Amino acid sequence: MVRWPKRRPAPGREPNVDLGAADAKSEPSVTVADTGTAAASDGATAATGYTGPVPGTTGSVHVGHTGDATASEGGLANTGLLVVDRFTLVQQAAPRTPAAWPHQVGLLPPRAQSFQHRAEVDQLRAAVDRGGTAVLTQVLTGTGGVGKTQLAADYARTAWDNGEVDVLVWITASSRSAITAGYAQAGAEVLAADPADPEQAARAFLAWLEPKAGQKPCRWLVVLDDVADPADMRGWWPPTSLHGRALVTTRRREAALTGAGRRRVTVGLFTPQEAAAYFTAVLAAHDRHEPADQISGLAAELGYLPLALAQAAAHTVDADLICASYRELLADRIRKLADLLPEPGALPDDQTATVAATWSLSIERADQLRPAGLARPMLQLAAMLDPNGIPRTVLTSEPARAYLTAHRAATNREPAEVTAEDAVGALLALHRLSLIDHTLNTLHQAVRVHQLVQRATRDTLAPNQRTPLAHAAADALTAAWPAIERETPLTQALRANTDALTCTAEDALYQPAPHRVLFRAGQSLSEAGQVTAATTHFSRLSEATSHHLGPDHPYALAARNNLARCRGEAGDAAGAAAALEDLLTDVMRVLGPDHPDTLRVRHGFAYWRGKAGDAAGAAAAFEELLADRLRVLGPDHPGTLDARHNVAYFRGQAGDAAGAAAAFEELLADRLRVQGPDHPATLTARHELARWQVRVGGTAGGAATFEGLLADRLRVLGADHPDTLSARHNLAAWWGEAGDAAGAAAAFEELLTDRLRVLGPDHPDTLSARKNLARWRGEAGDAAGAATAFEELLTDLLRVLGPHHPDTLSIRHGFAYWWGEAGDAAGAAAAFEELLTDLLRVLGPHHPGTLDARHNVAYFRGKAGDAAGAAAAFEELVADRLRVQGADHPATLKARRNLAQWRSRTIDDEPTDS
Repeated sequence: MVRWPKRRPAPGREPNVDLGAADAKSEPSVTVADTGTAAASDGATAATGYTGPVPGTTGSVHVGHTGDATASEGGLANTGLLVVDRFTLVQQAAPRTPAAWPHQVGLLPPRAQSFQHRAEVDQLRAAVDRGGTAVLTQVLTGTGGVGKTQLAADYARTAWDNGEVDVLVWITASSRSAITAGYAQAGAEVLAADPADPEQAARAFLAWLEPKAGQKPCRWLVVLDDVADPADMRGWWPPTSLHGRALVTTRRREAALTGAGRRRVTVGLFTPQEAAAYFTAVLAAHDRHEPADQISGLAAELGYLPLALAQAAAHTVDADLICASYRELLADRIRKLADLLPEPGALPDDQTATVAATWSLSIERADQLRPAGLARPMLQLAAMLDPNGIPRTVLTSEPARAYLTAHRAATNREPAEVTAEDAVGALLALHRLSLIDHTLNTLHQAVRVHQLVQRATRDTLAPNQRTPLAHAAADALTAAWPAIERETPLTQALRANTDALTCTAEDALYQPAPHRVLFRAGQSLSEAGQVTAATTHFSRLSEATSHHLGPDHPYALAARNNLARCRGEAGDAAGAAAALEDLLTDVMRVLGPDHPDTLRVRHGFAYWRGKAGDAAGAAAAFEELLADRLRVLGPDHPGTLDARHNVAYFRGQAGDAAGAAAAFEELLADRLRVQGPDHPATLTARHELARWQVRVGGTAGGAATFEGLLADRLRVLGADHPDTLSARHNLAAWWGEAGDAAGAAAAFEELLTDRLRVLGPDHPDTLSARKNLARWRGEAGDAAGAATAFEELLTDLLRVLGPHHPDTLSIRHGFAYWWGEAGDAAGAAAAFEELLTDLLRVLGPHHPGTLDARHNVAYFRGKAGDAAGAAAAFEELVADRLRVQGADHPATLKARRNLAQWRSRTIDDEPTDS
């Protein structure tokens, strides 16, 4: 019960109080009349009369003629009497006065310390659409923490300070009721509307914003900050007016926010320069200074997110940390992000949430959108992968959908299996809340997510969730990997995602065994020709597998096998052969002689033995391997077909071109039957058959064969696949061998451009293209140009491979040869003698490269005038060619021709066959 203070009656006005008569059937009553006047100050309430029960009774009270009550602005005046069980009250509100312009409604957030001018500020102030029409409503969208509120406040504050607006309204628009309340406050202050009816006051204010003829124009700006749901704005958009502007900030990206002439302004991250300048300024304000490289590094590790930079700077100051120490803590994946930020009560710039908590509400809202309950587990999958781009096919793959289905069942939601449409819907829900960026018209429809959103998401995982999640992400990557890697951007993205997953999953991908995606990523690097990166990948995988599972585990042995193969592909054939020979001992001991992995190691050992120069030994080793693979695997197994391929190849390399051609013809028929016409192995068999047939039967028909093969590789593998580039390489070489040296040089020049773009300048295939370009320039008549090109190439080979690498020695060979052909025969002879010394030491006396160097020592000795010395040298060389390569090898036949020419040399008969 409310009791009014008792008042003495005004002079000359005695209150009339009648207690009435009491008896057994009724209670006495009280009558109050003519009690005088009461006045209330601003915001108070004034009353006249008496309140209270009749002493000792429950009787009623009658009030009449209680006098006048008046209130000043903002107050209420009451006349009447309040009683215990009922009341009669008349309330009179004082008249309100509209606020004078200029007037501000609501409080702008304080300006952030070290606020940075950003490009979005200029974009907001330009406020003109493509058609040249002024944009009156702009919507700032972006993920939490990018600084939308600060940009909006800066825009509003600048407009106010510059006298550009008469009425400025700032509304914290986190709910529909908050929007209504903000407009109602504006209506009460600007129009003196009755605040007792917020809905009506809000509607009145919006109606007042509408331009009206004859009304004094008011320049207004309405800012609705942090709209959480587009539905909250239904019916509350400020009207279109030439005198007014509206600015909305939100994390949402639905079309409903930007219809009806509204323009979206996407607020991104700081640029690296803005981030460094901001962090530097904040530290300087606390008399702190850090090295520029440390600040730049920390800014990058925080993903240039303004909120993260602000809170990290505050934490470094409060915890007395230098940037280097903070970066070490940030790199420690065991620590949660929340532990590296200020306490909630110590946040800078009046912030209300840490970075770690910024996105929690957005995740909850996204999880409520259709399909309900899938946004959170989808974000968990994305949090394990590459923040810079995840192919949508990964996140909509069957393993990804299986993970979402399991999550749906575990949370007691509808048990229905998650479809691809559901998975896309989950991605779109996350996109709508600015938790990810998912643009459908980008290549491979990549999904991007900020690295701190990822970390904050991973921090919420329970310990028992991490391993299943890591395996689901790895399975999704494997499922999305194409069998034939013809789309370079896609496979690059898959490899980048595997690298990211390897970091975030930590040991999970090695339990209970290394996940196959780890091997697939290394194989992809190798297939793409990135042999140095592949070598590094398998070196780390070999170490990690041995550490987790022991050196004799089959996966550890498999990683060693891949590492040796990459060494060979990088140019170290002898090193690869030696490594595989050591590995073969271990796999024989651990797995036995007939295990498929043992046979695979034997295959690699024989192959790189041949590539190191022992073609005949390799052919013999592959014949032995073929017998065992036929027995263990059967005739149609890919491993058996591969062994047949290499028997034929090294038979040809050993000098039996006809035997190689015949063997490849038989192999091609079986490849077509077993693997089909478009399998890469089938295309390779076609290539080898054509190459050896040309060697046996001459160049007739070679062009059509190689061009047809190139067309099929383009169709099946794509223009940038290393095998397609190899087909172009061989077609160009065929043109040269057929006599069109200039055409070959032009083709190699075009090929070099593409190999530089696809493989990079230091890839062996790129260097090979440069070598062939130099050679065919020389063959086309430009010996001096060829010598110069070989000299430049030699500088790069020395840098990339070192002085003793076989490819470096080969380039020295080419340089010496064209130096001699350019006119300095004596200098060439001397260069070949120096080269021969190194070849004998590195490759041995029987390697084809060593024998070729001896050939050119003899040749240029004769060209320099020592015919007798040349004949003697060729005589010794023929004997060794016969013993090592056989009587029918093309190199043996060439040496015999030169021996005959130099023996019978006359003044007019100079040999021309080098």
